[in-house]
Amino acid sequence: MVEIHPVTSRRELHRFIQFPNRLFKNVPTYIPPLVSDEVKLLTDKNPSREYCDMQLYLAYRGKEIVGRVAAIINHRCNERWEKKAVRFGWMDFIEDYDVFSALMDAVVDFGHQHGMDEIEGPFGFTDMDKECWVIEGFDARQNISTLYNPEYYIKFVERYGMTSKCQWAQYKMPANQPVPPKVARINGLILEKYNLKLLKFKNRKEVYPYAKKFFHTLNDAFKDLYDFVPLTDKEIDVYVKEYFPFINLDFTTFVVDKDDNLVAFGLSVPDLSKAYQKAKGHLFPFGWIYILRALKKFDTIDGLLNGVHPDWQKRGVHSIYYAAMSEAAIRYNVHTAYTNPQIIGNEAVKIWSTQYTATPLMKRAVFGKKI
Repeated sequence: MVEIHPVTSRRELHRFIQFPNRLFKNVPTYIPPLVSDEVKLLTDKNPSREYCDMQLYLAYRGKEIVGRVAAIINHRCNERWEKKAVRFGWMDFIEDYDVFSALMDAVVDFGHQHGMDEIEGPFGFTDMDKECWVIEGFDARQNISTLYNPEYYIKFVERYGMTSKCQWAQYKMPANQPVPPKVARINGLILEKYNLKLLKFKNRKEVYPYAKKFFHTLNDAFKDLYDFVPLTDKEIDVYVKEYFPFINLDFTTFVVDKDDNLVAFGLSVPDLSKAYQKAKGHLFPFGWIYILRALKKFDTIDGLLNGVHPDWQKRGVHSIYYAAMSEAAIRYNVHTAYTNPQIIGNEAVKIWSTQYTATPLMKRAVFGKKI
């Protein structure tokens, strides 16, 4: 018999966070998140909690934990997209449909208690959190910002009556591809025609004045994407503090207009997946050493975030930062780049397929249904 218990204590929160690390300890592509990061997300330290309701649940069979899930109601998202949806996230479970359905029923009940009429996920609080499950390419390489899931997750969610609501794709590509002469020429013409400038940063002090501009442009660039809600000022402050001390300046590409407004961005980071696996969820005693080494010496990068302000979309500006990334990769002798999930059909995906050699890695989806 499966019993569902709400998480009500610090000890239970720790068990909630650690459960997938035990479940997937022998899976070579699983990457444990840092426990400290999970605590920040799942407690009142997270500024998103100001407008989100949340309840964490653990599934037990006897005294053994066999699953977990977070029920989240993002009120800003529901207002913006005119829906009444409860989200499921942080969902992991053993290969047992009874466990899965009991967890999902708990989320549905939480939604009903708050007047919701549909369920969707996997989502976090914001689009900066991990979201969407793999539906093709289950054994493909993961990175630190994506969710791992085995194939039975998809079988169970479909058996529960949920269908795909939106799909993403991830790609693998040679990072050090020389920029085609035609592309380089066109990029130069775009910069000249629109009086744009590609920024080059020599030190971290130079990039900080653009940190908040980066997230405000991200808000504008992503505003029409599925279920996206602009980040609040408090959330931006947190992300500036978390991201910008660790970014590699040579793989940070900002394009500005004549008034120094940020119109496009591309942010890639060194591959930290193996370092996180060695850290096993903890910075101490040695996790920070593995991560620091990976930040300094790497031959693979992850394309973390990229976008163009709506006023500048469909003018070829995407191509400028991909070319800049390729040039930086050649200098660093980086041979491989992996993209983060991109909604299928967007402009960035079109550029990869027409201008660069890119190999499909996996597809992902979020699911939903009326409740």
